[in-house]
Amino acid sequence: MQTDSIPASKKLTVAIAGAGGYIGSWFIERFREKYHLIGLSRRLVKSNPYPEVEWRQVELYSITSTVEALKGVDVAIYLVHSMNASTRLNQGSFEDTDLLLADNFSRAAALNEVKQIIYIGGLLPDEPEEKLSRHLKSRLEVEQTLGSRKSKLTAIRASIIVGPGGSSFDMIKNLVTKLPVLMCPKWTESLTQPISLRETLEILDSCIANPNVFHKVIEIGSPEIMSYRDMLERTAQVMGKKRLVFSVPVFSLGLSKFWVGLFGDSPPQLVSPLVESLRHTLVVNPEKSFVEKQIDYLRFEDSVREALIQYEKPNLPSFYKKKGVKNTVRSIQRMPNMGRNSALWVANRYAIWLPSFFRFIIRGKVNDRGDLGFHLLWDKKPMLQLTQIPDRSDQQRQLFYITGGWLVKRFDYGWLEFREVLDSRYIISAIHEFVPRLPWFLYINTQAKMHLWVMNRFKRYLEKKAAV
Repeated sequence: MQTDSIPASKKLTVAIAGAGGYIGSWFIERFREKYHLIGLSRRLVKSNPYPEVEWRQVELYSITSTVEALKGVDVAIYLVHSMNASTRLNQGSFEDTDLLLADNFSRAAALNEVKQIIYIGGLLPDEPEEKLSRHLKSRLEVEQTLGSRKSKLTAIRASIIVGPGGSSFDMIKNLVTKLPVLMCPKWTESLTQPISLRETLEILDSCIANPNVFHKVIEIGSPEIMSYRDMLERTAQVMGKKRLVFSVPVFSLGLSKFWVGLFGDSPPQLVSPLVESLRHTLVVNPEKSFVEKQIDYLRFEDSVREALIQYEKPNLPSFYKKKGVKNTVRSIQRMPNMGRNSALWVANRYAIWLPSFFRFIIRGKVNDRGDLGFHLLWDKKPMLQLTQIPDRSDQQRQLFYITGGWLVKRFDYGWLEFREVLDSRYIISAIHEFVPRLPWFLYINTQAKMHLWVMNRFKRYLEKKAAV
């Protein structure tokens, strides 16, 4: 029988998804003796500097792999934000990708009876969900998804975390370093509450196996409320840089992204969603503030000094280079599920709709094993053949292996799925690790574009069915 409490007598087993990132690596460095830590990585470890830390290889896009990685885990810390593509072509927004990954993790944690999931996301403004930036709305969706099953969720919402190697603080540091004159967009007047890495790790540690924070949202930040412009000015002072900082109202969102990306030495996939979010006031809601223990918060200047003097990064393992199949494709699409239909219903409708939509050129055929094949009218060989996997499918998720077809190069690789997410508000359709037979240049300019168009048409079909 599962209980809310976690035995305090044993050394807790804590798995970290995103263990090689900023917060994960520093958490391992600081608490590797306190817990049995398991770092989850897409790549296989070659050399481990800390034998007391276990590393497990995992593919978070795969529920099976994630279930295996979370075996024997008491608490799971989820630090995954907009993963880099693991395939050559990735057709999917960061929101839909993060939603699918969070759903996988939540399912795997529930199957392993993981007692608690701790998620570190971002502060949210006191505004309706539909007014949030794409980035902040995605963080909220991940939070809701991780807390949707048996594992108790503790959602920690943080502002900018000031510490060595933090991407947000590094942007500020790089802007101050490179620009003697900082002509700031209007969004730099928005208020927030930065917090030091040291305090963030202390709060994270205090939440592990703490029943007082099960099923709770906690917002963290230092008591100092300041604007992003203040952060730039005060960081410049600590760095001993004389900088002229002033705001201009004419900066467009696009120009702001270009400005921060160019001089902040940050990749577009980080800059774009971050800048979009900075138009919000992001301060701690007193009703959600952290009260579990007394925290000796650093002044912002002291947090900056600490971030600047700690040059050495945490010790991480070396990894083998991941060997995979070349020219693999992942395609993830989200469809509103206004009819609150099951994934089973949607998958069955897709099998009926596709041949009907292309009725003059495509027919569907089910063989004796139940495999579904899509054929050109005049061709006996299928273009694509799908095999449903009953023991890994249910009402909320339907899984099909890609097992044949002359459009496919490998038949032992790749899968298609339909799944309900966010309390069945949406259906996600996804193809994973698909290996096309067509030459790559031809594929991306024909079949890849056709797939997106077809799924968009199927989305419209579902919307019309719901409206009837």
